[in-house]
Amino acid sequence: MPYIVQESRALYDEALAVLAEMISDATPDGDLNYVVTRILSDWLQKRGLSYSALADVVTVLETAKLEFYRRIAAPYEDGKAALNGDVYGELGEG
Repeated sequence: MPYIVQESRALYDEALAVLAEMISDATPDGDLNYVVTRILSDWLQKRGLSYSALADVVTVLETAKLEFYRRIAAPYEDGKAALNGDVYGELGEG
């Protein structure tokens, strides 16, 4: 859940803005993957390798992916379907 309180966001936003600028031209399958992997790996090293910590990382990745899809990718795809025509016919009328 990325919806942390504003006070907590303030702890990270400046550093994240710098990092986001640094990787703005990164390739998603290379540099961006490296940055995400290092953040998670460093977090795990500090937390200690355990089933619980591994489950936390997997949960964070999965829920971040799902929320990204729900908020960004799905509306984008809906717009493209409206613009170019649906390919699912009656199935897409859910």
